[in-house]
Amino acid sequence: MSNTIFDSGKEPLARLLDEAVEGELQLPDFQRGWVWDDQGIRSLLASISQSFPVGAIMTLRTGGEVRFQPRPLEGLSFGNPQPQPERLLLDGQQRLTSLFQATRLNQAIETLNAQRRAIKRWYYIDMLKALDPAVDREEAIVGVPEDKRIRTNFGREIQLDLSTPEHEYRHLMFPVNRVFDERDWENAFEDFWGQQLKDDPDQERARRRLFRQFRDGVVEAFRSYYVPVITLERETTKEAVCLVFEKVNTGGKKLDAFELLTAIYAADDFQLRHDWLGDQKTGQIGRAQRLAVHEALCQLQSTDFLQAISLLHTLEVREAAAAAGKEGKELPQVSCTRQVMLNLPLAAYKQWADAVEASFLQAAKFLQMQRIFWRKDVPYLSQLVPLAAIIARLGDRWEQDGARQKISRWYWCGVFGELYGSTVESRFAKDVQEVPLWIEDERMTPSTIRDANFAQERLFTLRTRLAAAYKGLHALLMREGCEDFRSGQPYELTSFWDERVDIHHIFPRDWCKKQHIEPGRTDCVVNKTPISARANRIIGGVAPSAYLKKLQQDAKISDARSRQILMSHLIDPDALFSDNFEHFFQQREEALIGLIEQAMGKRVARVSAPDEPMGEVMEEEEGVSA
Repeated sequence: MSNTIFDSGKEPLARLLDEAVEGELQLPDFQRGWVWDDQGIRSLLASISQSFPVGAIMTLRTGGEVRFQPRPLEGLSFGNPQPQPERLLLDGQQRLTSLFQATRLNQAIETLNAQRRAIKRWYYIDMLKALDPAVDREEAIVGVPEDKRIRTNFGREIQLDLSTPEHEYRHLMFPVNRVFDERDWENAFEDFWGQQLKDDPDQERARRRLFRQFRDGVVEAFRSYYVPVITLERETTKEAVCLVFEKVNTGGKKLDAFELLTAIYAADDFQLRHDWLGDQKTGQIGRAQRLAVHEALCQLQSTDFLQAISLLHTLEVREAAAAAGKEGKELPQVSCTRQVMLNLPLAAYKQWADAVEASFLQAAKFLQMQRIFWRKDVPYLSQLVPLAAIIARLGDRWEQDGARQKISRWYWCGVFGELYGSTVESRFAKDVQEVPLWIEDERMTPSTIRDANFAQERLFTLRTRLAAAYKGLHALLMREGCEDFRSGQPYELTSFWDERVDIHHIFPRDWCKKQHIEPGRTDCVVNKTPISARANRIIGGVAPSAYLKKLQQDAKISDARSRQILMSHLIDPDALFSDNFEHFFQQREEALIGLIEQAMGKRVARVSAPDEPMGEVMEEEEGVSA
């Protein structure tokens, strides 16, 4: 028995446009707006006029599990009651909307020019050029401004005037919006030339032949054009719709669970997009805007928010099943996969959305406590999903010192164990169940803590922000109270931004290069620390002993105070004052390992530094924006 969930075939373009006009074919509300530019529209019309293929479209039959809020193609509107579509257009919106507007609307089309500026255009076919095989068909498709006049000489001279039907006839310019209804225009065209050439019957007959050749060779191409159509049957699941759309729409906007849920919830009169992004028309502030007030959360995605809600919803469902006596495999799974998000009930979203928003705000507060202030310093954005869900699960208990200490240990095990860099939904599910239990019972150690391991040799390969552990050490040093080389201030939220703090070399790269120190050791995290922009300018590329004197003179720092500041960075002052890189490197390597062990609450595997060269890293450090 076949399990095919789609049908394929060819359908007349004219009928597809008729269905759109009648409301039988509409768009699901997750579709983006119509955005094709003038060049794209003219190329599409040229292809249709020559019966060239322009690609298949994909539709979904309505009435099945996937229930979307429909909306008409751009340029169409329906009265009440609005017609219910028989099919929804999943792929091909840009092409079909362009063809609908160009061939069916009696108004100028809003589009974009080559500079991406908004313009309005009417489209015509130059009959003589269209019938000339030596002329590229795109040259025969002409877009004219809203007043139907093409001007030159900075608008002072009219090059082509099509503002009246008589001008269209005279210039042999056929309006594209008459290709499916050309009879009246043809009759008027013949009457015009019959009057103009009444004294020259041969020329008058030549004009009639010209139009008939044009009608049979060009207009008929639109009337007889067939479009390949793939139709998904109504039995298609939400997950399949999302997956299929992504496969066929690789050149367009990626469709994620948020976009699909937007259309699904709209069918129940809930505007998910407005809830998340806000609505300029009404002044509604969206959750994304409220969260983005915190710099560390400004890259949080709508799907991250949905994942946190899905974790809490499925956990609640599982606990209800357990309370009802179900056990083992009978218990529903805690999950936040795309399929689970697609099946998230609107009631569950409404139930958890406020709590999850509040929990992400608390997560931002937690990051500040760890001295993570900047979005580029967040080790794993993905780890904020289970963090927010855990905080929501704990409620006020998360503010207890004991709970925060354990959450901190779990967090740093995830960072230094580098456990959140790939497919992590299964880990999220474990975290939201295991961490709250562990907070109540010390014996219930979470999987993330058990799985986390950090090896000493990893320090030698941490060289840029591409690594979560690299960013993690930057934050830990600030959390433990390291002070700025020049101002002596610890890095709190305000001083971090005021001082423009970033990760910089301790032994400058230029100096290390002159001393023939391996680039791998020069650029690894052992030789990096948080330093303000002003202090880093003073440091320059000279030996540490030289720049320390410059810093002391500039900031009036005593020798003893300078040593105290260096030690706050886990740096041996004697190594810097004597420019002893080897002693510095060995001492600081061990100190950083101790810092990591303290954060993770477990031992780090010890090995000696590699003897072979580790390669040069050319990436420049990223500066903090003002």
